[in-house]
Amino acid sequence: MSEYQYYEFLALDRAFTHHDIRELRKYSTRATITATRFVNHYEWGNFKGNPSTWVQKYFDAFLYFANWGTHRLMLRLPSQALDIKIAKRYLRGHSVAEYKKSDILILDLMAENEGGNCDADDGAGLLSSLIPLRAEIAAGDHRALYLAWLSSVQSGELNADDPEPPIPPGLGALSAQTRW
Repeated sequence: MSEYQYYEFLALDRAFTHHDIRELRKYSTRATITATRFVNHYEWGNFKGNPSTWVQKYFDAFLYFANWGTHRLMLRLPSQALDIKIAKRYLRGHSVAEYKKSDILILDLMAENEGGNCDADDGAGLLSSLIPLRAEIAAGDHRALYLAWLSSVQSGELNADDPEPPIPPGLGALSAQTRW
């Protein structure tokens, strides 16, 4: 099985200037870059940028998909869209994180599926289907955050005596993107 890594960044709240696009192009000569998106995949190398830095500086969403089972989703929200204290209740463990920088809050979710799945989708188009999560979270829907917490519990990242965060309403009726 060959190595496959997919990177997709999406800007929702602004379009890039020509200067921004030139800056992004320095990281890849073959990436697809538009006024709102950067997409590239690698089979014999690695991304030369830093996804966390890029989300802080340019993008509102990021998806990383590797065929060996690593998946990462980062969502950038205005800091007033979600109280950091609420985010911290749910995002505990080493595979989830939240951090506030200036007027933005970044949610960083990672999943590891050892062994991967060489027959799985290649990640293309997946980020667009997950973007509604950002709006749901900003609107006060914490179901995705609760599922991130639950994933941390199931993977053994939390102690049995760690407190459970509040169960959000509607957990039994998940949106399509939350079920991903």
